[in-house]
Amino acid sequence: MPLWYVINCDCITLILHVQPGAKQTSLAGLHGDALKIRLAAPPIEGRANEVLLRYLADIFEVPLRDVTLKQGEQSRQKRVEVKGSQINPDSLLN
Repeated sequence: MPLWYVINCDCITLILHVQPGAKQTSLAGLHGDALKIRLAAPPIEGRANEVLLRYLADIFEVPLRDVTLKQGEQSRQKRVEVKGSQINPDSLLN
């Protein structure tokens, strides 16, 4: 069973390791028990968090309002909640 996400009803909780300041925003596979995401945004004034939430809304095909940063606002380790997505998180690694 994957450790980097939990599905509860219509809600997916993701455990993420983010790397701000990358050339482009992309998935980078697993980093320990977290999904690693490279972000094309600096970790300044919440910009990286904003790019992260928009990126997750796009890949999970949900409105931005359904993606919430639950933990790790100032950290590379983050917990994000995605509501109402039909996308299986395992498919992101293929």
